[in-house]
Amino acid sequence: MPPLGAYALVAAIAALGTYLAMFPVRRLAERIGFVAEPDERRVHQRVTPYGGGVAMFVAFLVAMIVASQLPGLQGVFQGSSEPLGLVLGAAVIFAVGLIDDFRDMSAPAKMAGQVLAATVLVYFGLTMFQFKIPTVGFVVLGPDVLPLLTALWVIVITNAVNLIDGLDGLAAGIVAIASGALAVYSLRLVDLGVLPADNLGPLIAVIAFGVCVGFLPHNFHPARAFMGDAGALFVGLLMAAATMVIGGRTPEVSGQTYFFFAPLFLPIVILGVPIADMAFAVVRRTARGTGFHTPDKDHVHHRLMRLGHGHRRTVLILWAWTAVLSAFVLVPLFGGRGNGIIPLGAVALGLALYTLFHPGLRKDTASDAPEAPGPTPGASVPADHATAVEVGAGAPVAGAPLRTHAGPPDALPAAPDGRAPDANGEAPRPDASVPAPTPVAAGDPGGEAS
Repeated sequence: MPPLGAYALVAAIAALGTYLAMFPVRRLAERIGFVAEPDERRVHQRVTPYGGGVAMFVAFLVAMIVASQLPGLQGVFQGSSEPLGLVLGAAVIFAVGLIDDFRDMSAPAKMAGQVLAATVLVYFGLTMFQFKIPTVGFVVLGPDVLPLLTALWVIVITNAVNLIDGLDGLAAGIVAIASGALAVYSLRLVDLGVLPADNLGPLIAVIAFGVCVGFLPHNFHPARAFMGDAGALFVGLLMAAATMVIGGRTPEVSGQTYFFFAPLFLPIVILGVPIADMAFAVVRRTARGTGFHTPDKDHVHHRLMRLGHGHRRTVLILWAWTAVLSAFVLVPLFGGRGNGIIPLGAVALGLALYTLFHPGLRKDTASDAPEAPGPTPGASVPADHATAVEVGAGAPVAGAPLRTHAGPPDALPAAPDGRAPDANGEAPRPDASVPAPTPVAAGDPGGEAS
């Protein structure tokens, strides 16, 4: 039985440490001008300080120190260089993100930093050993391909988390849900004897869960602070490391769930939202001929907002999708029956219908539509939409209010020559051969058009 109390304590320390550290970090960020300014690419409308990554990294170090002193977790640290490799690799990726937050780094420089962090993990042994491909079998990784695959894995996961960090609370919530599911999954494998008790993966997962939960009160809409690239790349590295040492070290066993047979597919499922968003971004930007790191506003959260969902509702929908995908992993592991997927399918269907056909979307979309340039002939026009008045032969005067008629078309005034409105309810143009008298509108003394 894994020491659940020790893991829960570490998660609580990571969460509380992040939450408390954010207060001085926010004040310092505002004082030194370490803030995000609103622009056409960002969704937020006010100056918001960075610093979430700093608080997360500090809480991570505190949680690692506390974990190393807990009796139940001594086996994770004794005789292993992996915890030190995790700290150093996290420090490298955090530094890369922090520099990028202060001054934008080029895409090659940022990728070089990610490769460097992955190299540190490989050097200290914090990587996958093998993975299983269904119908093919286990593939044991040799020293010639291990650094390349580790670097590729770190680049994919960190960029997936970084790209989804576009709305308040979105990335932190998704990683919190995914890392929590990964922690439960790995501790279940430890309990079943499939994963050794000294595996570092569960500890990484609970710390990632804790720092994201502790940061969310400061980041949920309206956000009072952003995690920045420092935070997004940092938690992305934690997820990459945790999935490698959990999914890449599970022995060949049989079980009641598919993820016993192909455990490395686990992160692709629980991180399905950010990974799918990143994959579409690669395809989209390649088709447009732009660079991969060229920002745009076509990510999944932008599309949901254009569909009519508000800021908070968009975030909650993507959280819900992450929770459904995580449940797809966990329910068979604990239930032992394949029909446990059926309720999840029903939930997923309902969530899909809500996402695409929410009752308020039609009204919200209509309210956001641009106003028509002018009134439709024969239709009554609200007074607050009128911007012009016909004078003489019908030329509009810009900026002048348009006299409108609330009555039916037959209530329209006759032309100056006495002719009645036509069949379409439109007042006929005055005959040029008949001199037009000075128009006098009812209630407007002096005969001035209003």
